[in-house]
Amino acid sequence: MKYTEEHEWLDQDGDIVTVGITSHAAEQLGDIVFVELPEVGAEVTKDDEIVVIESVKAASDILAPLDGEIVEVNEVLADTPSKVNEDPEGDGWFFKIKPSDTSPMDDYMDEAAYKAFID
Repeated sequence: MKYTEEHEWLDQDGDIVTVGITSHAAEQLGDIVFVELPEVGAEVTKDDEIVVIESVKAASDILAPLDGEIVEVNEVLADTPSKVNEDPEGDGWFFKIKPSDTSPMDDYMDEAAYKAFID
């Protein structure tokens, strides 16, 4: 897995990358009450605001970590946004993207670097 400075995680499986937020980010946000996901089939550009999260503390945007096409979204979050708090780095994922280029992932942090970043 790779991590961004915006507290997103990326898990590549073949040519698809699953994206969510880290446990650290979920803790900072508090209880998540609403998640707005992108449309399947949407073409996104790195750093586009593509997910909106509302928690009891704040509203936050999740940025596209890569250029590509959204191929799947986690529909469970529409009815159960708390899934992000319960399992942020598992069942609480946001979307899957088919990147046009995976090389930007090389610039993201590995787990050890991310842990040092949040400490």
